Amino acid sequence: MARHRVDGPERTVRDPDAIVDELTLAEKVGQLVGTWVGSMGEDVTLEDAKTMIGEDDLGIVAAFGIGVSWFHDPARLAQVANELQRTAVEETDHGIPLLLPVDAVHGHGYVDHAAVFPHGLGLAATRDPTLARTMGRVTATEMRATGATVDYGPTGDVVRDPRWGRTFETFGESPLLCRRFAASTVRGLEAEDGDRVAATIKHFPAYGDPTGGEDTGAVECGPATLHRDYLPPFEAAIEAGASLVMPCYNAVNGDPAHGSEYLLTELLRERLGFDGAVVSDWGGVDHLHEDHGVTTDRRDSARRTITAGLDAISIGGREYATHLQDLVERGELREQRIDEAVRRLVSLKIDLGLFDDPYVDVDAAPETVGADDHRDAALEAARTSQTLLKNEGVLPLESDIDELLVAGPNADSLRNQLGGWSVQDPDPDAGTTLLEGVESVVDEGTTVRHERGAGITGPDDVDAAVEAAADADAAVVALGENWYYHEFGPQEVTGATGEFPTRTELGLPDAQRTLLERIQATGTPTVLVLITGRPLAIEWAADELPAILMSYYPGSEGGTAIAETLFGEHNPSGRLPITVPRSAGHLPAHFDQLAHPRPIGDDEHPPSDPLFEFGHGLSYTEFDIREFDVEEPTIGPGDDVAVSATVANVGDRAGRRAVDIFLRDDVASRVRPVREHVAFDAATLEAGESTSLELAIPNRALAVTAPDGRRTVEPGTFTLFCDEHSATVEVVSDR
Repeated sequence: MARHRVDGPERTVRDPDAIVDELTLAEKVGQLVGTWVGSMGEDVTLEDAKTMIGEDDLGIVAAFGIGVSWFHDPARLAQVANELQRTAVEETDHGIPLLLPVDAVHGHGYVDHAAVFPHGLGLAATRDPTLARTMGRVTATEMRATGATVDYGPTGDVVRDPRWGRTFETFGESPLLCRRFAASTVRGLEAEDGDRVAATIKHFPAYGDPTGGEDTGAVECGPATLHRDYLPPFEAAIEAGASLVMPCYNAVNGDPAHGSEYLLTELLRERLGFDGAVVSDWGGVDHLHEDHGVTTDRRDSARRTITAGLDAISIGGREYATHLQDLVERGELREQRIDEAVRRLVSLKIDLGLFDDPYVDVDAAPETVGADDHRDAALEAARTSQTLLKNEGVLPLESDIDELLVAGPNADSLRNQLGGWSVQDPDPDAGTTLLEGVESVVDEGTTVRHERGAGITGPDDVDAAVEAAADADAAVVALGENWYYHEFGPQEVTGATGEFPTRTELGLPDAQRTLLERIQATGTPTVLVLITGRPLAIEWAADELPAILMSYYPGSEGGTAIAETLFGEHNPSGRLPITVPRSAGHLPAHFDQLAHPRPIGDDEHPPSDPLFEFGHGLSYTEFDIREFDVEEPTIGPGDDVAVSATVANVGDRAGRRAVDIFLRDDVASRVRPVREHVAFDAATLEAGESTSLELAIPNRALAVTAPDGRRTVEPGTFTLFCDEHSATVEVVSDR
C-alpha cells in the first residue's frame, strides 16, 4: 500500500524530510530520473513508462507536450496524465506522484488547438512584459488542464550570434529585455492565484553565443562578460520564483555545464542563491561521455553530474537509476547528496499540490485548451509584436482594394507561422493563416488571389504568381523560414541538412528571392512580410521594396494580427529586439559591443552599420520625443537614476510608441559596451496627445562588472540616450 497516497481535495501539510527518510535507496534514485513516451531513436510506450514507474520508481515522465510524443489531443493528454499518476500513487510502495514536464515555451504549443503565442523574439518586440506574464498564466492554465505540471521554459539566453537555430526562442540580444521578459513569464507560470506550474529557466548560463552559431557549440567568454551579459536573466527569473533551472548543453570556457561544479554549485547556488532543483536538458548527461569527452560512460557521467549539482536526469530511465544506486553503494557518491536532490523534487511536488490531488478532469481539458479568452490574449500579443521596418506610403492598404495578390511559402502555412516547439501538423482551425486573415478583413468586393510562387527552398509556379501580381493593385509576399528547432531540424520536417534555413546563410534562398524580385519587377506595389525565427539579411528588399513588415513567428493568431496591421486596423508598434545585419559577414552586429580602438584610423575600417538597428520600428502615425531629462543630474554611487521622456503623437491617428533608453559610461576602469540598454517603456496616444514617461534606471545599470561578478558604481559622468536626445548624470562619491 502506498505510504503517501493522496488524500483528496483537503490539503495536508507534508514534511519532505519525513518522506525522504522513509524511502529506500532504490526509491530515492528512481525519483531523480525520468523517461519519455514517444519515438526518439527507440519507442517508449505508455505501458513501458508505467512499468518503469512501478518497477524502478521513476519520478518524472515526459509523456506529451514534447516533439517526440504521439499524443496531442487535449482529452487524451488528460487521460494519459491520470493513468500515469494513478500508477505512481496507487501501484508503488511510496505513492509519490509524478512531475509531468512539457516544452511550452510560447503556449502549450504541442497540443492541438492550444493558444500559441509569438515566440520569444516576437514577444520582446512588444516592449510589454505584461504580455509575457499573461502568456505564462494562459500556458499554466492549459498545461494544468491536461495534467502537465512542469514547463521547460522560459528561455533566458541572450543571443550574440543570430545564425543560431534557437534565436527565435529567446527574448533577443538585450540582457535587459531577456531579464524582464523571462522574469515576467516566470511570474505568470508560477502565479499563486492561478493554475500554477513549475517554471524552468534555461539554459544556464550562456547558450546564446555558440561558436560559429552552431547549436550547442562551445561558448568562450570572459568572466566579466558572463556576469554582465548572460547571468542577469537567470538572476531575475530566480528572484521571480522559478522552481527549476536547466543547464545548457554547451561547454562554457571548457567546462560542460551539466557536469560543472563551479557553474551548478558555486555560481548558481552559492552566488545566485538558487535553492530549487536543477534538471538536465534531455541528452545533457549523455553528452559528457558521448561528445564532450570528459567522462568515460553513463555511470561516470551520472557520478559527475550529480556531484556537480544536478538533481534530476530528465530522461535517464532505469539505466541511470541503476548507476546512481551502484555509485552510492560503492561509496563513490554520497547518499546525502541523493537525499538533497530528492528533497528538492519532493518539495516541489508538495508545493504544486500533487500530493493532495494529482488528477485532472478529462472532460474539461478540451474546453480549457484554446479557450476564446486564451486565443484573444495570443492575438493581442501577436498584434503588439508586429514591427514595421519600412514604409514608403504603401501601408496601410485600403480594405476596398480591387484586387490583391497574397504569395509566398508562408502566406498560408499555419505550421510555419507557429514555428518550432509546436505541433508539426496543426488542424486548419487551430489558428488563422495570413491568407485567411487577409480574406477576413477586406471588403466583399475585393478579389484576393493566392499563388504560392515558391516553397522555402524551391520554386512553385512562380510564373502564375507573377502573372497575378501584374493584374493586382498590390501584392503581399510572405517569405522567411519554416518550422524547425535546434540546428534547423529534424530533416523529415525541414528538409535536408544544409538547406535553408541553415546557420551558414542569413539571406533568403534563391527561390524566395526570385519570386520577390519578379513580383516587384511588375511594378505592382509589393509588401514583404517576414515570418521568420531569425533576423534575415534582406539588403536587396530593404533597398528596392516600399514596405517590409517583420512578423517573427507570430503564433496561432498571427494571420489575423498581420492582416489587421497591413490594412490599418492595428497600428504597428513593435521595436526590434535584435539587430538585422546586412549579411552574415557583418556579424557580430549586436548593439552593445565592447568599445575598441582603430589603430590606423576610422576610415580604414569598413562601416558595419546594420540593415535595421536594435530598437527600430515604424508606425502609421508620427511621434516626436520632445524632451529627455534626468531628474537629478548629480547622484551618489548607491542611487538609481530617474529620467523622463516626453512623447508626442504629431500624426493623424492613434498609436503606441515604445522608447528605449541607453547608457554610456564615459570613463570606466574596465572596457564597457559602447551602449547598454538600461530602460524601456511605451505610451499609447491619440492624435495630438502627448505624455511624459517616467523611467527608473536601476543603480546596477551604472556599475562596472568585475571578472568575479562584483558590480561597482564608479564616480564619473554617464551619458544617457533616447532616440536623438541625450542627457548626462554625474556620480559623486561624497554625496
